[in-house]
Amino acid sequence: MRATLRWAHSDLRTHRGEALFLVLATAGITASLLLATALFGYATNPWQRVFTQARGAHVWIHTGPSARVDKVAELDGVESVAGPYPTASATLASRGARASAELRGTSEWPAVGRPLLTSGHWLDPASPDGVVLESRLAHALLAAPGDTLTLPGTARRLTVLGVADSAEPRYRPGEQPGLVWALPSAVPDPGGRVIGLRLTDPADTAYAVQRAVTVLGAGAIGEISTWQQARAEAQGDNRLLGQVLGLFGLGALAAAGLAVHGAIGTRIRGHLRDISVLKAIGFTPGQVVRVFLLQHIACALLGAVTAAALIQALGRRIPGRLGDAVGVWHGLPGHTVALFAVPVGAVLLIAATTGLAAWRAGRVPPVPVPRPAAAGGGRLSAGSRRALGLRVPPALVLGWHNAFTRRPRSLATVARLALPLLLIVVAMSAWTTIERFQSRPEQMGLPTALTVHADAGPTGRRARALLERDPQVAAAYPGVEVAALVPGQTATIALRGLGTRQDPYPYTLAEGRPARGRDEAVAGQGLLDLLDVRVGDWVRMTVGEQPQILHIVGRSIEPENAGRVISTSLDTLHENDPGLGATLYELRLRPGADPRAVAGRLTAAGHGHLDVHAVANPADGLSPLRGVVVGLIAVLALIGLIELLTAIGGTVREGERDLLALKAIGLSPRQITTVTVTATACTALAAVLVGTALGAPLAHWLIDAQGRSSGVGAGIARGPSSALLLLFGGGAVLGAAALASVPAARAARRRLADTLSAV
Repeated sequence: MRATLRWAHSDLRTHRGEALFLVLATAGITASLLLATALFGYATNPWQRVFTQARGAHVWIHTGPSARVDKVAELDGVESVAGPYPTASATLASRGARASAELRGTSEWPAVGRPLLTSGHWLDPASPDGVVLESRLAHALLAAPGDTLTLPGTARRLTVLGVADSAEPRYRPGEQPGLVWALPSAVPDPGGRVIGLRLTDPADTAYAVQRAVTVLGAGAIGEISTWQQARAEAQGDNRLLGQVLGLFGLGALAAAGLAVHGAIGTRIRGHLRDISVLKAIGFTPGQVVRVFLLQHIACALLGAVTAAALIQALGRRIPGRLGDAVGVWHGLPGHTVALFAVPVGAVLLIAATTGLAAWRAGRVPPVPVPRPAAAGGGRLSAGSRRALGLRVPPALVLGWHNAFTRRPRSLATVARLALPLLLIVVAMSAWTTIERFQSRPEQMGLPTALTVHADAGPTGRRARALLERDPQVAAAYPGVEVAALVPGQTATIALRGLGTRQDPYPYTLAEGRPARGRDEAVAGQGLLDLLDVRVGDWVRMTVGEQPQILHIVGRSIEPENAGRVISTSLDTLHENDPGLGATLYELRLRPGADPRAVAGRLTAAGHGHLDVHAVANPADGLSPLRGVVVGLIAVLALIGLIELLTAIGGTVREGERDLLALKAIGLSPRQITTVTVTATACTALAAVLVGTALGAPLAHWLIDAQGRSSGVGAGIARGPSSALLLLFGGGAVLGAAALASVPAARAARRRLADTLSAV
């Protein structure tokens, strides 16, 4: 055992660079997988914790003020109810910020769907104007207990008594109003009521919704939200970040395993005599295999333990969402198991690939077998001979020939080097897609930058003229958005009427054509999946008691509401239901306009009657992904560097036995160096071509698949520009040539006697 350890230690000292690269690569891969695990836990468990502690309702039903909501409490499968509570819509303002809210009147702390206070205290009859804010709404209003809120257009003032977490859908500017709990006296003129249903079996949510709509009547339903929607919204971009980290972490782990396998194979071919000597002096095949296993398991274990220790000790200090995720993950039940299982899994995979390659070392015979004078396929091909006839420099021809002489080995090297390059192309495509959401939002389903709600004052043409008067507003599209019951009455969707037939809204279409005629509409992928329909079908939905029958003629990219949106013109909705008129305006700004500055001017011009919000951009929540992509590219580049150095070492060793022949035919040391450099550059070029050719379509498929699963829809994937790909490929090839030049020059200047053992 001592001899085995001494040889392993001596071999590691000889290959310090390779050992260091393996440690760093394993550390990066393990850190990526641990962060992915933390993000998955962060995405799911906080909401689940709030839902469990709050005894959250599985279904929330908003109705009109006269609906007999008490009937739904008697339905089979309903364990308990929250409410009914009177509700009223309002706009709140604080410290210059404005937000839409739903005032919910309750005299007691609810037993079902109860808010979990994070600061302050619950409602107090001694403070009739006191309210408790949902935490995200409080953050948007910069409000804390003790602050005063105003209701623009009125003289009312509300005092913040507390801030609470809720398991219901959270506040989203322009999409979802925030929750405000108040005493019933603070909701003097309710516009509706809301009731929450806690079910005995959450799997029966769709059936419970259908029964509730049947009992109440479709005309009484305003909006329905379920626990699945709230959970999906709460998980949001955190789950996507976890998926990206997990995907690239596993891909990098596979690439690292293949790189280790190739490195061991190359070292075995270069040290056949040494291994034979070891066996001749008494080493068994098992001892030889254990030497390689000990070396690489030790390096992998060091990297994995280092990564786990760093994530455990410093992970919560990472800026932004990643640090928050690690901090929450530390308190979850499965944290210790994951912290142990992920590094162990990475080490075991590297050990498995190491064992496959080390097994070959154990089969090396004790008596060295003389190498054949010429390897199979060593003769110049017809193309190579033709190139020599065209006076192409012999060094370049021989380099090309050496790169692809041994087909199986050459293809394996190209494949191992192409895998990290392929993943880098995928990472670059993810970066480009996120950048396109910010630089060209109109191509990604966000043609407008601001949404304006007019709560009083100017309406109709006057409001539109006021908005278009701003010099940086290119167009103002009137619209309305209402909740509509889907066929089967199991859920509500967003029905939008935007623009007019004379001035249509510029939807971003991924399939079909724009909605131009009467009763024509475009829909998001989430709605198509929910209703199991496709472009060309007719769908029927209900707004109150008024049916809307629309013909889906196109699929639009819909980043909002998980794609569960169907959109038509305002004219179509008004013709089908004269009671539907413009309640909002979508503003398209001129190039270079600052949305914040425009919003400030419009708010001032509206004298407190205009509620202006920036349209939510999905890329804003994905900003941490940029740092993740950079880190992943660095890890993948390190793995690619390991494989490249292995390929260079193998090329140099394979060329040692040809050195005498090359010098005998008159090649200078510089020309011999060029042969090795050309062989390495050709291998790198082949890997770049394979990685780019496979990585670009794979990236499009992965990004579009994520778009479909999130409801946004396929068609959002954007690949890096041709110039960037050319720069990436050229840099990889030139870098490979530069790395190969030093060992190739050193080998070419060896004395003839130094190469006799290689013959």
